[in-house]
Amino acid sequence: MKKLLTVLALSTSAFLVQACNTLDGAVEDVESVGDCADGVEGNC
Repeated sequence: MKKLLTVLALSTSAFLVQACNTLDGAVEDVESVGDCADGVEGNC
């Protein structure tokens, strides 16, 4: 039972870390679009 709980905890942690990285990437994409939309030359 201990091994099963360990495996579940590790797999859950892996999914959470992966989701965090994806969210960071999405935030960077939105920020870059905002930089392009502000009209300042050289931000795109």
